[in-house]
Amino acid sequence: MRMIGFSSGAIAYGDFRLALDMLSGVKLACLELSALRVSELENLVEALPDLDLSGYAYISFHAPSSFSKEQEKWVSDILYSSVPEGWPIVMHPDTIHDFSHWRRFGKRLAIENMDRRKPVGRSAQELHSIFQQLPDASLCFDVGHARQCDASMTEAFLILSNLGNRLVQVHISEVNSASQHDPISHGAKLAFQQIARLIPDNIPVIVESKVSAPQIQREIQQAIESLMSRVACMA
Repeated sequence: MRMIGFSSGAIAYGDFRLALDMLSGVKLACLELSALRVSELENLVEALPDLDLSGYAYISFHAPSSFSKEQEKWVSDILYSSVPEGWPIVMHPDTIHDFSHWRRFGKRLAIENMDRRKPVGRSAQELHSIFQQLPDASLCFDVGHARQCDASMTEAFLILSNLGNRLVQVHISEVNSASQHDPISHGAKLAFQQIARLIPDNIPVIVESKVSAPQIQREIQQAIESLMSRVACMA
């Protein structure tokens, strides 16, 4: 049975407390707390000691997806000092200006493969260059990003085949042509199943589909089915 959960930013834009309330009635093993905008970071980390997260077996933290070179050290320092050591910190590689701020995180830092808007981190080759700068970092594999960049799923296969030893977490959703995270369609599910066997069952899965509270359970089921291998589906 896969460990699965939701991103707080997917179901409640910029409001982690509302997201936690929405998820409180759903028994999920995993949670990603998201501070995608740098303006959200301080409020979220200051609230961490008072949040009841005891029901989750796995928690990760998504760092801001955009900040300036002048803000980088501050962002790095607050993440390093305030996010619990056992939580992976998901990072977009295009936000990094100075790799020296991030090497100290070691495997706590989970570099995410990017969508086609971004100039780096989209392919196995581009990710390899990032990991040369961050040799101890982990990988957060976004299967929707990979499909958007290459609908044949060849690049997804290459990322998982070449970098799967770094894999610590998976993001799943449908990523549309505008790089927005939509609910998983039947076509996306079939595409994701092509590479599902390369994702070990013990790797936590975070759903990033933008859905309402009544849609959460259905989207969880869609994610579970998307990560069943074609062989298992036909059995």
